[in-house]
Parts: sequence; C-alpha cells; structure tokens
Amino acid sequence: MTPSGWLEPLFAAVLAALGALIAHRIGRVVILRLTRISILLENVARQCDRPALWVLPLVAVEMVWHASPEDLPLIGTVRHYTGLLLIATITWLGVAAARGVAKGIIARHPADVADNLLARSIHTQTRMLARTAMGAIMVIGLSFMLMTFPGARQLGASLLASAGVAGLVAGIAAKSVFSNLIAGLQIALSQPMRIDDVLIVQGEWGRVEEITGSYVVLRLWDERTLIVPLQWFIENPFQNWTRHNAAILGTVMLWVDYTLPLQPLRAEAQRLADGSPDWDRRVCEVQVVDTSERCMQLRVLLSSASAGQNWNLRCALREGLIEFIRREHPQALPRVRAEVQSGQGPHAEQPPVQPVGEQRVGDGPDRNGQRGA
Repeated sequence: MTPSGWLEPLFAAVLAALGALIAHRIGRVVILRLTRISILLENVARQCDRPALWVLPLVAVEMVWHASPEDLPLIGTVRHYTGLLLIATITWLGVAAARGVAKGIIARHPADVADNLLARSIHTQTRMLARTAMGAIMVIGLSFMLMTFPGARQLGASLLASAGVAGLVAGIAAKSVFSNLIAGLQIALSQPMRIDDVLIVQGEWGRVEEITGSYVVLRLWDERTLIVPLQWFIENPFQNWTRHNAAILGTVMLWVDYTLPLQPLRAEAQRLADGSPDWDRRVCEVQVVDTSERCMQLRVLLSSASAGQNWNLRCALREGLIEFIRREHPQALPRVRAEVQSGQGPHAEQPPVQPVGEQRVGDGPDRNGQRGA
C-alpha cells in the first residue's frame, strides 16, 4: 500500500482523538459532580483528571491503529510507540490515583484539632504506603515498557543468566536504597513516630515535618532543618515526646539557702501556675530533691498540654520564683557559710596597731643606731 493509504487511518485517528476529548470533558463534569458526596472519591477524580486527558485519546488512537491494514507502511512502528505512550500515561494515571487516595484519606482525618493523635497516625501510614505504592506502580509501568522491546527481553535473560555476580553488585550498590525502603515500611506499620511528633534526635529538639521514602525532615526549635535517613531511626534510639499524647511534665530547678520557708514558695508557685495559660492544671509541686553543705535544691514539677507550652511555663515560673525569693526572702539566696571560732575569727582581740612613723622611747634604735635609755 502506498503512503497515501495513511489518509484514511489518520483521519479516523483524529476523529477518535477528538471524540475521546469530548468524552473526557463530559465525563469530567459528570464524575466531579457525582463524587462530591465523598472526599476520598473527589480527590481521586481530581488527581486523575489530567492523566485521563491523555489516556483516553491514546486508547482511541491505538484502537484505530490496530484496526488499520497490516500492510500499511510503518504501522508496526507506529503501534509500538503509541503503545509506549499509552503505557506511560496509564502509569501516570495509576500514580495519580494512588496520590488521590492518600490525599482523600488525609483530608478525611484533619490534624488541626486538639486531640490529633489518631489523625497524625493515619497521615503517617497513608503517606508512607502511598509513596511505596506509587514507586511500585512506576516500576511496573517501566517494566511493561521495556518488555515491548525484544532486545530488552534478551537483555533480561542475559542478566538472569549472570544473576550471581550482577545480583551481588546490584545488592551492594542499592543497599541504602532498599534499607530505607524497608525502614519506611517498618515505620509506616509500627509507627515509632508520626507527622508532627516531637522528637529528640542527637540532642536536637524538633517536630517531624515530613516523612519521605528515604529520609525524615525535622523542623528544629530555632527554625533549622535536620534531615535524618529513615534507616537511622531503625538502628538508633531516639526520644518521642508525643508517642501516645502531647501532654508532658517539666521541671524547674532552684538552689536556695536553708533559711527559705517552703510553704510560701509553694503558694507562690501555685499562684504563678494558676495565672499561666500554659498550665493544664494537672501537676504543680515543689519538692526538695537534694541538699549539700551549703544549700538545698528544689524541684518545681509542672505539667502542660504540649512541649512548647511547658517550655514557656517553666521559663515563667523560674523567673517568677527567683523574683519572689529576691523580694521576700533575700537572705535565702545561695550563700557561702563559715564557722567562726572564738579567738580566731575576725572579732577576736588583736594587739593595737601602731601607726607608721611613731616610735616609743627605749623600744628602738635612734638615728645613730643607739637604743634610748
């Protein structure tokens, strides 16, 4: 068949693509209207909208190519590359659907509420599993694209034949990748941490801002960002201050003299806590936890609904109690004590000091070196 034989298939392909675009436009309006009743379905529909704009015309065009005569010049090549584009766009559609499911689940469980422990748990699991699913879909799509090439199938057979050495090299090279992937699944299922958890990692205080497929992003208290590989959390201990809830206890340590009366200090601590919006009215105690030969150590135990509130509360109580001691009991500030013994201290009797330049007669030499009579 001559190249002019392409006119009819091309015309049919254009008509099929236009029909698919019209069907997409109509279907988009209908589907978005129907999915308003469900946040999950609406997010999936919105995420799949753009990939579907490419998938439907490619499906229609591919059907036209398969219905075209076999003796059409280059029809096999056209079918092959159209099929590659179709597989790529279907892979894109699958990734978008997984992302839409994740966004829908997250939208159904908002984390901007007071008790957001369950929501943060669902957010963490959803994001980790969605990233894993999207990665798997992309690998599957790439595999299907490679399988359309005969040479790629032969290459795969050759790699399988030498799987011993190739597998060892690939395993060593991709160790960190696979370890982080497995660590991500472990974190998603066991959940030692979640989005917005407060962690202490290598002495740094921060909140979990994001958990990706290979690392965790911590937003530190001074607005720095700490990036930690996922595998680190599996192999090393770390503190999670919000594992079960965000409530926390904090302490204020004070060194004071033994002369300080404790009951007024307890009343002042209670008064300061009552006037602070950061106290959750659970715990406010003043205890003597240590003593030395010079002074005693007090611990003020305070509770708050979150770590940030507890920090502010501790700073306010520390400042207020120091001011109270300085104002009401200044003698109770830490001091150095010393015992003064009779006759050896600063108040013991001392011989009178003779003024410089004066000299009693008979007590010293005269100008000529002779003692007075």
